[in-house]
Amino acid sequence: MSLKRTSTAVWHGNGPKGNGTLTTLSGAFKEQPYSANARFVSEDGKAGTNPEELIAAAHSGCFTMALAFQLTNAGLEPTELKTVATVSMEKQEPGWTITGIALEVEGKVPTASAEKFDECANNAKKGCPISRALSAVPITMTAKLL
Repeated sequence: MSLKRTSTAVWHGNGPKGNGTLTTLSGAFKEQPYSANARFVSEDGKAGTNPEELIAAAHSGCFTMALAFQLTNAGLEPTELKTVATVSMEKQEPGWTITGIALEVEGKVPTASAEKFDECANNAKKGCPISRALSAVPITMTAKLL
């Protein structure tokens, strides 16, 4: 079985002053604006999206779903899982570089022990397709059972 998902970027103008839009196949994003200003200048992140934010969204979504499957396969029933993914970027010699991704997950799993929750979270981190795709970047994780 093979799955393919697409997203389309359209850019107008030069790098520093130009702008573009991102559209996903599902329609979740339809002509969502992005620009160098939104990516590198807008400190509050409200000027539009950026590729790093989208990587964080993909990673938190994939990891959280993988964790739900890990818990289910362990005979546990999560009532809520919440993951914040933080993508860090630094300007280095070759240019802007993603230097790490931190996953912070909190879970409500009534019958789980903290040890089992950690085990499932680590398995999800190792097995999630987005984690595997981003394996060139250091990925850290903290898991907290609520």
